[in-house]
Amino acid sequence: MRHSKLIPEVNAGSMADIAFLLLIFFLVTATIPKDHGINRMLPKYSEIPTNIPINERNILRIMINNNNEIMLDNEVIALKDLKEATKKFIDNNGDESCNYCNGAKSENASDNPKKAVVSLQTGKQTSYEHFIAVQDELTKAYYELRQTYSQNILKKDVADLSKTDMKKVKDAYPFILSEAITK
Repeated sequence: MRHSKLIPEVNAGSMADIAFLLLIFFLVTATIPKDHGINRMLPKYSEIPTNIPINERNILRIMINNNNEIMLDNEVIALKDLKEATKKFIDNNGDESCNYCNGAKSENASDNPKKAVVSLQTGKQTSYEHFIAVQDELTKAYYELRQTYSQNILKKDVADLSKTDMKKVKDAYPFILSEAITK
């Protein structure tokens, strides 16, 4: 007769339950970072040539150099001042054809918002964070101009606009941004 020793066994069923509960706990409590980016629509494809001549006074040249300094028409400018400078340039009404503009009619800024082009160029070592920060300031400038137009001309807040009204606002202040090298 053999001596059989009884070897105690561990119930593994409850281990699987505990592992499953821990997995669910970590999935539910973990924070997933939100992706940041730029909310832009790509332009539609067009057969029309893109080398249309633009009057020099209608181009606002913004350059972010390799040291992340923002240069507006070859002068260094602080990021916090970029929005106001952009608004002044776009809303200038240099040719006095804009009946809703509030600009100073300067000879060094755009003819009207429909002709204003913002040219944004970067150096090879420009950081992505500075590029996004500049894009945000430009977007804020256009948003504020559109909001002012909406309140003064349409007598509505931007949030309350219909699709037709929104089209009017965007036609009044079109967001024309070029990241191409300008000549």
